[in-house]
Amino acid sequence: MEELTKLQTLLAWVIPLLVLASVVLPQMIRILREYERGVIFRLGKLLRAKGPGLILLIPIVDRMVRVDLRVITIDVPKQEMMTRDNVPVSVDAVVYFRVMDAEAAIIKVENFLKATSLIAQTTLRSVIGQAELDELLSQREKINQHLQEIIDRQTEPWGIKVTAVETKDVVLPDTMKRAMAGQAESERERRAKIINAQGEFQAAEKLVEAGRMIATQPVALQLRFLQTMREISSEHSTVTFLPLPIDLFTPFFKKGGSEEPRRTEGVPS
Repeated sequence: MEELTKLQTLLAWVIPLLVLASVVLPQMIRILREYERGVIFRLGKLLRAKGPGLILLIPIVDRMVRVDLRVITIDVPKQEMMTRDNVPVSVDAVVYFRVMDAEAAIIKVENFLKATSLIAQTTLRSVIGQAELDELLSQREKINQHLQEIIDRQTEPWGIKVTAVETKDVVLPDTMKRAMAGQAESERERRAKIINAQGEFQAAEKLVEAGRMIATQPVALQLRFLQTMREISSEHSTVTFLPLPIDLFTPFFKKGGSEEPRRTEGVPS
């Protein structure tokens, strides 16, 4: 009977202790990963940031807020705006940032994720509104760098470092797409005509040089004639070539050239 009474007494002490331990221990012990920090508040006052590893807290007195130090990605929703040259566009972006100072991220701003997202949206609208359409399409890297600098400067007091900002897509109206396609087609036609004209000009220069060479070396014309015969002849060709020496016609050329002054002789000046 006495043993039963002792057992009941022991259970009466052990059970409340176990219940108290199951309630108190989870509030006392925290385990933080390598990329986490815990900002400790004691009776509402900032103590300091701790971690990683095992953190011991005083129940009811201490309160801890976890902060992730890894790179966080925010998807900036599509923003509709007007460029500096009055072209309506829709642009969305992605912002990459990380928390450098856990205490500042918790104390100086209510919700640093929401605040950074809103600043990214307003900055995107402001920067795109100051750029022209050609600059937006051709100098996207410069615009991304400008966006990063502005957002990073505004979030620096919160202990946040913006590592990159990338614009994902630029959506144009259908009418503007057709106009740009027509402009690009006209530009390609202009370049094609210029290249064709340059080719004809260079070909004319080469022909003039060839004419001068043939005038000084008549045998060059005969060599060219033989080369042309070789090019147009084939295995199944029915054309017959009878090569004649150019010197055979030289007297006729000289005779024709001598008659020209005779016809002009006696013409009054």
